[in-house]
Amino acid sequence: MRIRQDSYEITRTLISEEAVQQRVKELAREIQQQKQGCSRLIMVGVLKGAFVFLSDLVRHMQIPVSIDFIQTTSYGNRTQSSGEVQIIKDIMIPIEQEEVILIEDIIDSGRTIYRLKQLLKTRMPKSLEVCALLDKPDRRQVPLAVEYTGFTIPDHFVVGYGLDVDEQYRNLPYIAVAQPTTRKGEK
Repeated sequence: MRIRQDSYEITRTLISEEAVQQRVKELAREIQQQKQGCSRLIMVGVLKGAFVFLSDLVRHMQIPVSIDFIQTTSYGNRTQSSGEVQIIKDIMIPIEQEEVILIEDIIDSGRTIYRLKQLLKTRMPKSLEVCALLDKPDRRQVPLAVEYTGFTIPDHFVVGYGLDVDEQYRNLPYIAVAQPTTRKGEK
């Protein structure tokens, strides 16, 4: 399978649509089991990548859930983080004494979630946990606990199911490996 857009092409499917959907259902069950008796769970999606994952996840939840979003930037239009995490959209729901789960599409270096946890802890939540669809622990540069993980993956650049390169491929229902294309005359 090869799908090509501008400077990247999909070379293969890493995680099928069926496997993604099955794991999302399982994660919803795991979270519900851990949060049994919780009066309200606030799920904070990290934009833009986590929006697809979060929307599917909450549709399987049977406990009271509130949703908010936070948006950061550290990648720009690059495939590697600059290392500098900036908050460009903050949450609107007060989280003091609330149970909060940060929902992330992928954890790579860990810097973004580490920074977000530092920020949100200052707002005194009752609990603050992380749920990531994908985790690349081999790339971790900061100590980080991830309470709920969908899939641990090798160090590939991946797209689909909300993940993108230059705002492309977010709409794919599966996770795929993407590689830079070479144009004629380039090596």
